[in-house]
Formats: sequence, structure tokens, C-alpha cells
Amino acid sequence: MTAELFDSHCHLNLEPLNAACLEFIREAGSVGVKGFLVPGVHPDDWPGIRSLAGEISSVQAAYGIHPMHADRANDRVFEQLREYSCHGVAIGEIGLDPHCPVSLERQELAFREQLRIAVDSGLPVLVHCRQLFQQVLNILREEHAGHTGGIMHAFSGSLEMAREFIRLGFVISICGTVTWDNAVRPLQFARQLPLEHLVLETDAPDLTPQRYRGAFNRPAWLPECAVRVAELRGIPFDEVAVATTAVVRRVLRLESGTIF
Repeated sequence: MTAELFDSHCHLNLEPLNAACLEFIREAGSVGVKGFLVPGVHPDDWPGIRSLAGEISSVQAAYGIHPMHADRANDRVFEQLREYSCHGVAIGEIGLDPHCPVSLERQELAFREQLRIAVDSGLPVLVHCRQLFQQVLNILREEHAGHTGGIMHAFSGSLEMAREFIRLGFVISICGTVTWDNAVRPLQFARQLPLEHLVLETDAPDLTPQRYRGAFNRPAWLPECAVRVAELRGIPFDEVAVATTAVVRRVLRLESGTIF
């Protein structure tokens, strides 16, 4: 394995990763994972993420309010997000989730306002969605999020729905679920969607690959996802790594000389 990988979604600022963040970054680097996108889920996360990205060149920052914290969204917080958007490469993690203990009405209000901030700032979005794929797609269209594009994080919708998001200008993120013994839809994405519309992520410390189930996830295990995609497509590992890293650069608008 020689080509570099980019973890397009990992919560290095959250425990248990934060306590030994540099160690986990070094561990990941030793297996070829050279870049990390750290998304915010709560306003209290944002200062720490900004500091982390400022200190470590391989870390890129995103700021957002996860649907489970949508009740924290208000005009003051949205103004703070506008300020933080100047220091990040994306807005996220944002979206809708019927399993969160916040009303869908509150979630949608927070989602729409964050999309408007992203569009105004010209930043891509990191979208969290469970079950409500058509509703999320409609909202993205209505808020003109196709102008900025983004990443459908740990996507679990249908193959046809994945194609609808791709048509809108989004890419599909494949995570550790592609390695699970009971995986179905992730295998379809890995086999059938064009590589130029795929990125890889760990969602560490969650969604641990099959081989390590029972332990918290870490960026060093991202190659498990790349290996599985390569197997499913019948192509070399390096082809997957090069393609998905190029997609991350394109979506996040990172210049070719950016260190990660």
C-alpha cells in the first residue's frame, strides 16, 4: 500500500480519540492515512476543532450542528457559525435524523439555516441523514445546496437515491459498514457507483470495521474500507486510494499542494 488516503469524516476532537489525538494521527499516518476532516456536531466543539486544525497541517476543519443538537441552534449560534465558516473547509455535520431526541421541525430549521450559511460562504456541506433521504434531497434542492455540493456522510440510502444526490453535485461516503458481514447497500455503492463520486471515512470512534468490532474506531483502520472497495471492484488498492483522495480534494477545494 503506497498511495495516500484521506479520512473524510473522523471525530478526532471527541473522546476517546481526543485524549491521544496526536498518537492516533501518527498511527494513521504509518498506514498511509495522511489527511483528516474533523466535523463539528455541537457549538462547543468548534473552538477545539479550530485549534486542532491550526496546530496540525493534516487536519481540515468543518463546523456545524448535528441534528441531535438542533435545539441549541439560535440566531447567536448561527452568527458564530458564520464567523467560524471563515476558518473551515466545510459546514457540517448537519442534516436530519428521526432517531434524535429533537423534533424534526427544529432539526429542519437548523438544517436549512446552516445550508444557507454554507451557500453564502461557498462551502460544501457534510450531510447526516437517516431514513429521511427524499426529504433531505428536497431540502438540499430548495436551499440551492447543489451550488456548493458536499458529502453524504456514511450514506445508507438506496442505490437510486445515491444517484439522485450525485446528480445534485454530492459525493457518497463509504465507511466501515462496507466491511460488515451483513452489509448490503454499502456493497452496491462500492461496486456500482463511479469512483469519481466516492470518498472514504471512518466516522471514528463509531462504525468500526468488521475485523475490529467491539473496539472504538480510529483513522488507522480506514485502509480496511479501501481494501474492501478494491476487492469488490476487482481493482488495485492504490487505484481506490488515489481516486477517493482526488475526490476529497475536489469537494473540499483543496489545492494540489495542500499538505495532508
